[in-house]
Amino acid sequence: MLIDDEGHILTAAHVVQTADLVEVEFTDGTKTTAAIIVSDPDKDVALLKLDRIPHGIKPAKLGDSDKVHVGDEIFVIGAPYGFTHTLTVGHISARRPSSADTMGRVEAETFQTDAAINKGNSGGPMFNRRGEVIGVVSHILSQSGGSDGLGFAVTSNAAATALFEERMAWTGMSGIVLTGELAAAMNIPQSSGYLVQKVAANSPAARIGLRPSKIHAQIDGRNLLIGGDIILSLDGIEISSGMMDEFHQKKAKMKHGALVSLRVLRSGNVVEIRTPH
Repeated sequence: MLIDDEGHILTAAHVVQTADLVEVEFTDGTKTTAAIIVSDPDKDVALLKLDRIPHGIKPAKLGDSDKVHVGDEIFVIGAPYGFTHTLTVGHISARRPSSADTMGRVEAETFQTDAAINKGNSGGPMFNRRGEVIGVVSHILSQSGGSDGLGFAVTSNAAATALFEERMAWTGMSGIVLTGELAAAMNIPQSSGYLVQKVAANSPAARIGLRPSKIHAQIDGRNLLIGGDIILSLDGIEISSGMMDEFHQKKAKMKHGALVSLRVLRSGNVVEIRTPH
């Protein structure tokens, strides 16, 4: 959704995190490219900047999600299964507070809703009855693969904090943290490592030479992409429980142009990559 007259677009991080190119299409069919400015995969929100703002397009207004209550009526607009500009209606079922997982990644506060949300709704707006954006559609929990009435949207206040105050830089890569038996199976020389699975073209991750995974494998019942770089440490902070929060705090205090060091397991050898922050 367009949120200001400067061309900023709010969406879900998983929609654009490893995109080689981002293109935005408006209701009149006009298309324009956009750059990824901020992306926080843990909180699943991202901020884009349009290369050109079409004439006559008005931004949506961000509302105060703290004023939303369980039972409030809401509506969601998105493109489920490619059916563009589809509207569904429902209610706020619950407010789920932010929480941290075992690796120190902090997930954002979300609204749970019974409004129908399916594949293609991700990144779309959740509106209140006043037409204010109070959430960014993130994901669903489903046994059928479709809407089971368990949809989740990052609250507008949580999204604003992540994108305008914390402002995590877009890396252009995605992956998973390997621990325990899975880490041992990959011959990681420490307890944990971050397996790089995808890298967007021309992204910061691509420019520093990180290599994505290309081999599809099923390990312990999980479908994985393997064979890419495995990050062992970021600027001297080893990949382990709680390291993500520590690294982000240190990274936020760095001056622009400072060197960041990555230790990477690549084809069985440990290599070091140093790159400007």
